[in-house]
Amino acid sequence: MSEVKVNKISPRSGTDVTLGDSGDTFTIPSGATINNQGTAVNFGATGSASWVTTVKTGDFTAVAGEGYFVDTSSGEIDVTLPASPSAGAVVAVKDYAETWDTNSCVLLRNGSNIGGVALNSTLSTEGLAVTLVYVDATKGWLVTDSGLQSEAPGPQYVTASGGTPSTVGDFKIHTFTGPGTFTVSAAGNAAGNNKVEYLVIAGGGGGGNGYGGGYCGGGGGAGGYRESPGTTAGSYTVSPLGASPAAAIAVTAQAYPIVVGGGGPGSTSVNGEAGSSGIASSGLGIVSAGGGGGAGGGRTSASDAKTGGSGGGGGSGSGYPGAPAGVGGSGNTPSVTPPQGQNGGAGPGAANNSGGGGGGAGAVGGNWSPSCNGGTGGAGVTSNITNTPTQRAGGGGGSGANTQGSGGAGGGGSGGKAPSSTAAVAGTVNTGGGGGGGQSIPSNTPSGPGAQGGSGLVVLRYKFQN
Repeated sequence: MSEVKVNKISPRSGTDVTLGDSGDTFTIPSGATINNQGTAVNFGATGSASWVTTVKTGDFTAVAGEGYFVDTSSGEIDVTLPASPSAGAVVAVKDYAETWDTNSCVLLRNGSNIGGVALNSTLSTEGLAVTLVYVDATKGWLVTDSGLQSEAPGPQYVTASGGTPSTVGDFKIHTFTGPGTFTVSAAGNAAGNNKVEYLVIAGGGGGGNGYGGGYCGGGGGAGGYRESPGTTAGSYTVSPLGASPAAAIAVTAQAYPIVVGGGGPGSTSVNGEAGSSGIASSGLGIVSAGGGGGAGGGRTSASDAKTGGSGGGGGSGSGYPGAPAGVGGSGNTPSVTPPQGQNGGAGPGAANNSGGGGGGAGAVGGNWSPSCNGGTGGAGVTSNITNTPTQRAGGGGGSGANTQGSGGAGGGGSGGKAPSSTAAVAGTVNTGGGGGGGQSIPSNTPSGPGAQGGSGLVVLRYKFQN
């Protein structure tokens, strides 16, 4: 084998240099590099194209062996295929601006069949890439490769509207203080983000009515509190209830109805009836139960504390048949994991001028005291989902003749005080706090009404960019 070593080969005349003859083979040894500083023509004859990186924005004639990025943003573009192509000739095109669904890319056959048919071909799929190889006069140009940009997606993120939106860095927060719709227009993907964190709080329960003669009402239970862990859509501090198996919700492009429950009214009955339970809140398939109404200063079974997200506090019973024995209402009803709330505190079940506190999201309601002190509302829990650490879902305080029970931290209202006729306090709006229990006046006359529970809240948070 002979060897020729030179630094440069130049044409003797004209502009072309021919290497070898038909049928010859040139071998590029392992480790060698071909550095193309010019334009490669017809290297695509083996089924691939050499892509031209200058984007085409108008009609043009394709050259065999080349691929083109075609931008139809301004209108349809016609691509004329090579005339009289040789077998193995290759042409490729790609939707550069993902606009072919609006303005087509038309392949003009230029005398050759396309797929065995003597017709031009219209490409109208967004993001499409197509490679064609000329085979023979019968079939002409045949598609050998095609694909969509969506088949190799990059990171995509949730796009949505609804409620009161705000942003914190790369995260968006939607706060619903009343009913509305969370509309997802783009669902994102796992490479970016397609999940939404949530905080869903129901309306708090109303406080029970006091009854003249020494019967004090119990505080309303806090609205059910449900929160995701906050690990998917951004780091922020969640409440202790944001724990496994709770998880962020994978969303799809659709409209999600959001329900924000109102607080239950406090009882005003002359018969010492329990307060009304709060209304459930919901969003993304997560439902939080309304807080249980606090027990009334009782004469009948209508005075019983009610169950709910958190249970209502027990009241002063009367000893009548069927009347409650001061038992607090059960929380986390219906049962979910992690629990959405706690039990209400106990009342005395007798005319001892005190009522139990309503349960809170983070603690049970306080029990009555023999010193005629109302039970304290159970404490709520704190979350930073809105980027401001806020405690919510505290239980309402029970009424007391000596000292009224204070509302649980997180929006719970304090109970009434007898015989000074200090009125019970309502739960704070949009916290799900329970209403305070109504006071008793030591006489055989109707006395103080229970206070209304606070309305609920729904907060949704997700990563919308990187």
